[in-house]
Amino acid sequence: MITTIRDVRPTDPRDAESVVRVRRAALPFMIGTVRGVAHELASAHPDKHYRLLVAENPDGLVIGTAQVGIAHESPEPGQGFVNAYVDPAHRGLGAGSALLDAAEEHLGAERARASFAWVLDEPAHRAFAERRGYRPSRSAHFLRLDLATTDLPALPGKLPDGVELRPGSAFAADPRPLFEADAAATLDEPGDVPVEFDDYEDWLRGTWEHPYLDRELTTVVLVDGRVAGFTAAHTDGAGRYSSAMTATLRPFRGRGLARMAKIDSLLRARAAGCTEAFTGNDTGNAPMLAVNARFGYEVCATETRYTKQL
Repeated sequence: MITTIRDVRPTDPRDAESVVRVRRAALPFMIGTVRGVAHELASAHPDKHYRLLVAENPDGLVIGTAQVGIAHESPEPGQGFVNAYVDPAHRGLGAGSALLDAAEEHLGAERARASFAWVLDEPAHRAFAERRGYRPSRSAHFLRLDLATTDLPALPGKLPDGVELRPGSAFAADPRPLFEADAAATLDEPGDVPVEFDDYEDWLRGTWEHPYLDRELTTVVLVDGRVAGFTAAHTDGAGRYSSAMTATLRPFRGRGLARMAKIDSLLRARAAGCTEAFTGNDTGNAPMLAVNARFGYEVCATETRYTKQL
């Protein structure tokens, strides 16, 4: 079968709809909307060299898609990434190989030295990645919580002295304290590509202004007026909620602040009509997996991070 690979047309909403459809079919545990896909393209930093590819079958149907670019926020140059998704109903027809060929060609043109990819932890997916020269490095779980029926814990009747919980929207006039907290927390995130946030304007475009970020359901923890932690909430407007990141800054750890932030955000998400909650944790992050298990989250899938030297 002949598969055509091309870039998404930013001005054609049908392309964004196709990307959302394929991603949802391949990874139903991730938030995705047409506005979000459009924002991915519009907000990408020039140094990211970001491309969003689609694979079409001879009938013009989009059956696969791939994100590819450079990890421009890493202090280590030449770190590329590619995440390819093929509609399960159209696997085995060459779309995945064609997308990966195009993605690696692009990374080579941008002088990437390595390519990193997330791959579903299933035999066929792992075999495909390894045939293409990729090797596993770490793994992470997707977790799901039934917000409609699960009994969530309650917040303490009285918060500890000096502790406040505020929605992300309270920082609309000046989100810089959240940028600084996000940058500090990201330094401690598990990963194989180090990341350093130092571009506030890029963070505003890519994170703060992202359509997925629900500022009302995002919870920020203040201790004596300082940002001490947060849980960032993503929603799709159709009842699905995702914890994009939950973190406590180093000086404030060990006080249960992350748990309070998650409880507050989840309770408000349910009150707002969300019925499903998703999150993700590295398989080696036992403390966070234990926290989420106490909330009622259950593992629904696993991904493996693969790496290839280019």
